[in-house]
Amino acid sequence: MKLGENIKELLEQYDMTQKQLAEELTLSPSALGNYIQNIREPDYATLVCIADFFKVSTDFLLNHEIKNGNTHSEQVLLHIFRSLSEEQKEIYLEQGKVFVRQNRKKESSGSRAEETEKIDVS
Repeated sequence: MKLGENIKELLEQYDMTQKQLAEELTLSPSALGNYIQNIREPDYATLVCIADFFKVSTDFLLNHEIKNGNTHSEQVLLHIFRSLSEEQKEIYLEQGKVFVRQNRKKESSGSRAEETEKIDVS
């Protein structure tokens, strides 16, 4: 995903228009539009301002992944989590735990099926 797509995604999450963001950051709407359309790239200071406004890292905006670091999806997940209320965070975590338990059940039933196949083949 490119910088412009990431900014567009954040605008949607914040339910903002490009014009509103440009005003918040004291940028011209056309400059911001160029960033979103990936026609131009912002300078370092502007990139930091955008990241600060949305409370994300510049790595997130640039879709830069460090080896053995967070993937873009993990960064999105963290951003969403940080945007929630405390009550919503608890619910979100409980839902995640349900998925983990389901995956463990699938894995254990899958390994049992493999063992059964080995026994049947013998």
